[in-house]
Amino acid sequence: MIVRKYETADRDTLIALWQQVFPDDPPHNEPAAIIDAKLEVDDLIFVADIDGEITGACMAGYDGHRGWLYAVAVKPDHRRDKIGQQLVKTTLNALKKRGCIKVNLQIRSTNTEVAAFYRSLGFEIEDRLSMGRFVH
Repeated sequence: MIVRKYETADRDTLIALWQQVFPDDPPHNEPAAIIDAKLEVDDLIFVADIDGEITGACMAGYDGHRGWLYAVAVKPDHRRDKIGQQLVKTTLNALKKRGCIKVNLQIRSTNTEVAAFYRSLGFEIEDRLSMGRFVH
């Protein structure tokens, strides 16, 4: 397995992966639109490639102050193969090279399995209230 930067040829496969892994995401998280918007800002999308098959992906961001993990996805039949772990580590290294010293992420409060995964990578639950607003 190699973790590498996203390439244009990965687009359809990445869209299908995110639709499979995040089937209940709201419309504003539509994968094709997210990829397009992300690539207008930077190229912080990584994919896990096993013999030409995309088995996982991670999209991140850095605004000069904080880094963010936006979407980490691994195909269900490849979970527990350390693909997610390698994706996150590669992404954290890329953020660190850009000068990032702290990385945040948000997960649904009911997703305890994913919380345990991130804890195993050194992330901690912080006492914060997450707020958001659409700017239509």
